Amino acid sequence: MPGPLAGLKILDFSTLLPGPFATMWLADLGADVVRVENPSRPDVVRFLPPFDGDVSAWHATLHRSKRSLTLDLKQPGAAGIVQRLVQTYDILLEQFRPGVMARLGLGYEALRDANPRLIYVALTGYGQSGPYRDRAGHDINYLALSGIADHTGRVESGPIPLGVQVADVGAGALPAVIGLLAAVIQRQSSGHGQMVDVSMLDGAIGWNALAASQFFVGGAGPGRESETLNGGSYYDYYQTSDGRWLAVGSLEPKFWAAFCQAVARPEWLARGLSLDPAGQQALKADIRQLIAGRSLADWAAIFAGVDACVEPVLTTAEMTTHPHTQARNLVVNVPKPDGSQQRQIGQPLKFSAAAPEYRHVGPRPGAHNQEILQAAGYTPAEIAAFQAQGVLGS
Repeated sequence: MPGPLAGLKILDFSTLLPGPFATMWLADLGADVVRVENPSRPDVVRFLPPFDGDVSAWHATLHRSKRSLTLDLKQPGAAGIVQRLVQTYDILLEQFRPGVMARLGLGYEALRDANPRLIYVALTGYGQSGPYRDRAGHDINYLALSGIADHTGRVESGPIPLGVQVADVGAGALPAVIGLLAAVIQRQSSGHGQMVDVSMLDGAIGWNALAASQFFVGGAGPGRESETLNGGSYYDYYQTSDGRWLAVGSLEPKFWAAFCQAVARPEWLARGLSLDPAGQQALKADIRQLIAGRSLADWAAIFAGVDACVEPVLTTAEMTTHPHTQARNLVVNVPKPDGSQQRQIGQPLKFSAAAPEYRHVGPRPGAHNQEILQAAGYTPAEIAAFQAQGVLGS
């Protein structure tokens, strides 16, 4: 059965992580995504190691199941190709700074005139308006300005760089997917498209809604290691004797009771239920000393059959072979051009009536120039002329 998004046709002008991650999910779910790449300024993701043959692992994953069209947007004739494509590829996602696409003749207003049903998603750091609209930024900057970094980390060492790009993916890519699909649903009833303005800073601020509610109502926001979930309680990570880590999330009384029983410390029960900050830190010190006395394998065995919200901190390699990861089909084999396959993390959404599609790894730039342009109505002679004029790259 076709994927749930079969029939959606998307032009993807994005680079780096946020936009490509969004369109990767859409392609997994059946959308026909054409990635429009600048032949003279290739995406840096293509050159990030490690490589599987001549393709980087990031590129192969982020651009799986997409087709590639190289187009130099500064060349005469490029805008006309895009205007023709949006007649059928009536969803467009771009990640340039505000105003760049308009200067190329490809802004929302110009393309809306070509197709009023166009859904145009602009994904930027700071949005299409406001004093920071033209400012550069990265994930760490959006988390800093959102307030999230201020209460994430340790009292002694301050904020910490996170191991995943929360603002890029959680506050950028996923809101872009939601906004795009919401606009598709509205178009079904209105018959018209619209522009969707997605800001990674806006999204990160949205992630900080609960902390902000504390400030709005109580007059003060959370500090580092001051809250139940950010290190202010025994809910934390603890190092084992072999230098590994154990995650203890036994917050509810029944889980805390199960923890105390599993570690043979029934006298800790009342201490864990206390809200006294000093008492919580003293309890953490005792847990820290206890956990440090055994290896991670020992603790994992102790808690394997205990419903206490305690789990080992796995490496990426361990995660990929974990029985639950395997049972949920989260490691998939994606075809490569030579007929072999590459392992990747699969689409996390599960549908009862459809399955994700993994058509191929991220392709080389321009791999689908001929078929995309011919399907848009261009003759072989016109395509050859585009190539000779540099519109498709040298």
